[in-house]
Amino acid sequence: MTNKGKDPDIEDIQQENARLRAAVEELSVLNDIATAVGSTSSLERINELIVHRCIKHLKVEQATITLLDAKRLETPFHTIIRGADTSGETLPCRLSAELTGWMLKNQKPLIINNLARDVRFQTKNSDAGSLRSVLSVPLMLKGRMIGLLNLFNKRTEGGFTDADARLLGIIATQSAQVIEHARLFAEEQALKLMREEMKLAYKIQMDLLPKEPPNFAGFDIAGVSIPAKAVGGDYFDFVRVNDDILAFCLGDVSGKGMPAALLMANLQATLRSQIITGASPKECLARANNLIYKSTDDDKFATLFYGTIDRRSHEIAYANAGHNYPLLLKAGEKPTRLEAGGLMLGCLESFQYTESIVPLRAGDTLLVYSDGITESIDANDEEYGEDRLAALFLKYRSDSAHRLIDEIVSAVRAHAGETSQTDDMTLLVIKGIE
Repeated sequence: MTNKGKDPDIEDIQQENARLRAAVEELSVLNDIATAVGSTSSLERINELIVHRCIKHLKVEQATITLLDAKRLETPFHTIIRGADTSGETLPCRLSAELTGWMLKNQKPLIINNLARDVRFQTKNSDAGSLRSVLSVPLMLKGRMIGLLNLFNKRTEGGFTDADARLLGIIATQSAQVIEHARLFAEEQALKLMREEMKLAYKIQMDLLPKEPPNFAGFDIAGVSIPAKAVGGDYFDFVRVNDDILAFCLGDVSGKGMPAALLMANLQATLRSQIITGASPKECLARANNLIYKSTDDDKFATLFYGTIDRRSHEIAYANAGHNYPLLLKAGEKPTRLEAGGLMLGCLESFQYTESIVPLRAGDTLLVYSDGITESIDANDEEYGEDRLAALFLKYRSDSAHRLIDEIVSAVRAHAGETSQTDDMTLLVIKGIE
């Protein structure tokens, strides 16, 4: 009698061979991905290699890697790489908010082989026409989910299997650390580039400021600007109008960092274009205000103290656009504030500023400063304040303009102690001398 059935031993051997072939194939896939990923440190290239190897070995139409960003409340996952099988044209597949919500909650592999009939997800999906089956596994790093590895539309019969989910889970485990390291490396490189750009911006900004005080007979002049960040929004300037008149100013634009620095450069160029016309301080401010208003957003503005020194008469003509009141210290008197002026630049399209003229004789000193000086705070949030500044001004009234600035900066820093500088600090001193 002939036995037409299979020999049990042969069947067991065939099944074992099939399992071995599957295991070898899985090891080949993992080794392929590990080798490819190990050949580069580029985040983009690593992600590209992972998705394309998944598409090839797991036989799917598309694959994506999405990273989790807790700051994006409405759409916490954002796709950083997408790959597709090139054998046909397919529309991009995406996980719906309902699917990503499930992954956020459960943080385990999700297999869907018939999305339209899956009772767990019955909301309308804009990708339903192209999205038939899904396998999504979490990218876990030190117990937290950093993203998802997603496969769409299995191209073989039977759809995704538990073996597929297990293999993709291994790939995700292997990839999560690599992706995170590559992401951090990319961030480090971007930060390094940004620092280099900020150094260049700082150099450019410092080049815009006077490199040395002007040599103007009858006056001892000094100025300094110390940005709180790499670049700042304070500035001071000197422009010689003619042999007998020197224009000077100190400004403070809204904001800090690069945006403030750009607005500062704009303000400097705008004011210089008006100074060379020989217009009076109030006319210069009125024109500068109109130009700043037209060239900046509504939330951008600047304060500015602008004046001219006439060495023949030893007088200063000035106008103030919303800036801290400078202190004038006349021989034998206490400091007084120069208050003539008006609104900050850029608030209204048209504004008429007031102007005043004060003498600056030998022994008199004018101190112009930004609010980074008086509003510098200590560990108890106490400001340095105008009273301390005025007292220090009196104490060092007989010193040179440069020494007076050094003493003020030192005193403000001593007041702040370990508290970091939060605002730009700028000072300008003009002393009348014999």
